[in-house]
Amino acid sequence: MTSPWVNVPRQAWADLATDCQLNIDTATVTRLRGLQDPTDERDVAEVYLPLAELLNLYRINHDQLYADSYGFLKIAPTKTPFIIGVAGSVAVGKSTSARLLQELLRQSDGHPRVDLVTTDGFLHPNAVLQARGILDRKGFPESYDRRALLDFVIAVKSGVEEVQAPVYSHVIYDIVAGRRITVTRPDVLIVEGLNVLQPAPAGRGHLTISDFFDFSVYVDADESAIRQWFVTRFMALRDTAFRDPTSFFRAYAELSDDEAVQQANTVWDGINKPNLIENIEPTRERATAILRKGSDHVISEVRIRRI
Repeated sequence: MTSPWVNVPRQAWADLATDCQLNIDTATVTRLRGLQDPTDERDVAEVYLPLAELLNLYRINHDQLYADSYGFLKIAPTKTPFIIGVAGSVAVGKSTSARLLQELLRQSDGHPRVDLVTTDGFLHPNAVLQARGILDRKGFPESYDRRALLDFVIAVKSGVEEVQAPVYSHVIYDIVAGRRITVTRPDVLIVEGLNVLQPAPAGRGHLTISDFFDFSVYVDADESAIRQWFVTRFMALRDTAFRDPTSFFRAYAELSDDEAVQQANTVWDGINKPNLIENIEPTRERATAILRKGSDHVISEVRIRRI
């Protein structure tokens, strides 16, 4: 059966790398990887370096296509950023992937300006979610201000000089009032989030942010493995971030080991697993590249869309 995918085992994928100028040292990997994420320099060399090289091929051709199109249409050239979407479950490691790609792409020829924005900033404030009765569905598609997120991506893609986005705090578990981040005409924008590959709602002809992506990455693993990584991370947060007096989850810091594991599994079963199965995982096949992880949290295979 013909497949739109090329499945490349890790070692064969690693052998594709040719640009020895791109590199990230141990200290930088440590700074960029998420809590309890085992990603190391070998992963950078064998997985992310070839992916960054492929992304640069896409970017170069993207820039030429837009230049040729503007010439054909006889309109003034406009800088059109290359936009990358990075999707995947909670605790699967998509944030680490996005940050590593940002760092590698910044080192590319010409040292492009590469900005990274997470969709967390476009979650509705807790007060809005509470009023709508969906605070326990934070992270589900309906918990985002999808119109604001779409407007943001369109503005960046259109070359608007400065575009602002709200700021989300994982400590207070809410949008930070009065704080914004500014994106200033990047060469590359990485948009990372749970549902960035979501199509428009069924039966509607609306645009969605993935319509403006030039490349997309889905970080994939079995649900049972992601659950375990989530529980492990929850336990680590109990002993660190949850102890912050301003943390929304401050009460969890006082849980015993057994209570913490039970609470983590409750959160997973009630929120993260349903969101993964109903909304996130079904978008996997819409990605340009799929990074497939084994139960050890290490990428074992890369799938690239060929058609």
